Amino acid sequence: MESVVAWAQTLNWFEVSGLASGLLAVWLLIRQNIWAWPVGLAYALVSCVVFAQARLYADFILHIFYVGMNVYGWWYWLFRGHQAGQATAFMVSNVTARQAWMLGMLSLVGMFVMGTTLDRWTQADFAYLDSATTVLSFAAMWMMARKYLENWIIWFFVDIAAVTLYLIKGLALYALLYGVYLAMAIAGWVAWKRSIKPLL
Repeated sequence: MESVVAWAQTLNWFEVSGLASGLLAVWLLIRQNIWAWPVGLAYALVSCVVFAQARLYADFILHIFYVGMNVYGWWYWLFRGHQAGQATAFMVSNVTARQAWMLGMLSLVGMFVMGTTLDRWTQADFAYLDSATTVLSFAAMWMMARKYLENWIIWFFVDIAAVTLYLIKGLALYALLYGVYLAMAIAGWVAWKRSIKPLL
């Protein structure tokens, strides 16, 4: 019993609450449930504290962005529908070729600018890798708010990079969280794809 108490005392409870709210938010998103957005907002606020403490400044900036995007996603899913509160009132769709090209170009520029800035002007660890996960997450989050299916592909690759980064930084619970996100990204792709066209 004492060992359990000692272990509990070593936990970062911001990380624990981030783990729980993050998993719940993604599970709700897979189900296209509008409550994903307020839960995601709580996750983003808690995560701001975690990443500021870890000196992962690009991730901190990312979660500030998540705060705003969760408010935006909540509003967009709510008011795109014909019935208030129903996220399923508008359907999952595919990103256009033009949108994909624009997002790709903006992401490359953003990764270079953010990585260079953080590397040169801050004490950020892994500035370029951290910036890559951050900028790609910007794109994926916007796509998710608009219900574009391909957001799950971007999340899959972001999650792989994030697990590596968080393990190196000793953020074990966040590494676990993003490891689970890998599986959830696949589940999200399948579920959203099915909502466009039933799988045979």
